[in-house]
Amino acid sequence: MTTGVLRLSDVIVPEIFVPMTRRLAVERTALITSGAMVADPLLDNFLAGAGLTVNMPKLNGLDRQDVENISSDDPTVFSTPNKPSMGSEIAVRLSRNNSWSQMDLVRSLMAADPLAALANDVANYWAYRRQRAVIAQVSGIFADNAAAPSGQEHVANDMTRDISGASYTAGVTDFNGGAFIDALVTMGDAMGGIALVAMHSIVYASALKKNLIQFRLDSEAQPTIPTYMGKDVTLDDSMPTPSAGVFETWLFGRGAITYGTGSPDVPNEVLRIPGAGNGGGQETMWDRVEWAHHVPGTAYVGTPPNGGPTNAATTNNLAAATSWTRIAKDRRQIPIARIVTREFAAA
Repeated sequence: MTTGVLRLSDVIVPEIFVPMTRRLAVERTALITSGAMVADPLLDNFLAGAGLTVNMPKLNGLDRQDVENISSDDPTVFSTPNKPSMGSEIAVRLSRNNSWSQMDLVRSLMAADPLAALANDVANYWAYRRQRAVIAQVSGIFADNAAAPSGQEHVANDMTRDISGASYTAGVTDFNGGAFIDALVTMGDAMGGIALVAMHSIVYASALKKNLIQFRLDSEAQPTIPTYMGKDVTLDDSMPTPSAGVFETWLFGRGAITYGTGSPDVPNEVLRIPGAGNGGGQETMWDRVEWAHHVPGTAYVGTPPNGGPTNAATTNNLAAATSWTRIAKDRRQIPIARIVTREFAAA
């Protein structure tokens, strides 16, 4: 019979542990499972190589305002072809890691299946952190959209419907159907592509109290999936709250964000330090990820540090307005919109 203390190094075989945790993390990232984020092999290939950013030349859509020609039978009259414009979208690499000691992970190691328990813990952590990174990036894109444009980059706030006002007024500043439709209308005739609503739980509770939320059946025929006006709803309390009582609700189309997942040279490792704990010894596990997230029609224009930008709203980082610019000429090519509401009076 085997005796002794179960250690991290006894449980973790990187060739098994890393694919397991990465798969579980994808399955538990709400924006991915909802379809708002879709995998992009181009970003996977970028992460497999070198460089902090990747340029993705993009052929802009045809200008629908170009007037068509009137055909004639005059052989001396020739049409002048229009020239589609080009843009260059840019995505940025995010290299992230964290470490945990054996004491941090003692609950997982005591489980009946310690490998599965540990993989679940790490996957849940990375799913949450990945969604936080995406929310920071989209926050930066909205911040850029709210700023005065340089040239004809965009119309300020043409992706946002803000009804928060200066103070709370029930039925006016809180989440409501009129504001939701106004946010959809920022997409023009492309509004039908919106399929997902991301809400803070406070906004969701407000909508529930007004009987605005309905439920559709899940894969087991149970009414567990919340919807609003036919759009799936996902809850995330890391959604931006600009000030007390003020909340942002975001609308996404299918595939509004593309993502890539890479593998660092050493994605996972365990180190034992015999002298730690006054000679009692300690094991520490490091886990590393490589991500890229891209909103088609936008470009990262910051100067990324090694390891990529942080989630902060400071220079060159993901939530900063100055880190992003719109490349798409037509607002409707970016299937994302935002509602800003005030749900209660500040104390």
